Amino acid sequence: MRKILFVGESWFVHTQESKGFDIFTFDKYEEGTEWIKKALTTEDTEFVHIPCHRVEYDFPTTLADLQQYSAVIFSDVGANTLLLPMKTFAQLEPSVNKLELVKEYVAEGGAFVMVGGYLTYQGIQARGCYKDTAIEEILPVNLLTYDDRVETPQGSSLTVVKPGHPVLDGIPAEWPKILGYNRLISKENAEVLVKSKEDPIITVGTYGKGRTCAYATDCAPHWSPVSFCEWEGYTKLWHNLIDWLSGTK
Repeated sequence: MRKILFVGESWFVHTQESKGFDIFTFDKYEEGTEWIKKALTTEDTEFVHIPCHRVEYDFPTTLADLQQYSAVIFSDVGANTLLLPMKTFAQLEPSVNKLELVKEYVAEGGAFVMVGGYLTYQGIQARGCYKDTAIEEILPVNLLTYDDRVETPQGSSLTVVKPGHPVLDGIPAEWPKILGYNRLISKENAEVLVKSKEDPIITVGTYGKGRTCAYATDCAPHWSPVSFCEWEGYTKLWHNLIDWLSGTK
């Protein structure tokens, strides 16, 4: 059985309510993995999720441990979460550079995907902080130096650029609109498969012995609305993508 490591796509919400004289607060925890987990979980594929707050404790710290996964996916988890564990930030002790570890994993034949969002690539107010990191080095795109979001509440149409590519095999020609994405710049020799106007949305490439993908929009609402997540091509797209990246398609 192959295993897919999915990192991020989780958050805590802290709410304060005021009712006249009285003020109270409450908290809740949420995850946005519903659609991607359903798409990728099969009889022969295990979906392993590490939420943002568990990265420090659960993310592999050796190449051998990371290599048990057929593919690694980052979604809405900032670089600081991976680079600043409390062991280093609070206790002032050296720790494994997880971004460099992913780079080594890909160089040795691993598969990596970065999914768009407010805390991937550069993201909102550039807080994703992936510019000039090992992750940018392995991706088939270059990142902007500033907030790279393109918000399109009216919807962005998608255009398939390379319909014959294995990642797009069996995908319907008509794609639902998305509501936003991260603006990226494709590298030389990268393959842009899907665009929104002139901006790359799905870009694939190689690094060392491995393959990587820059998926510029989200895998869950809001940028990827429910109509996209429940589109007939969604599950097929993710299966194709993981199969191609891991060399089985």
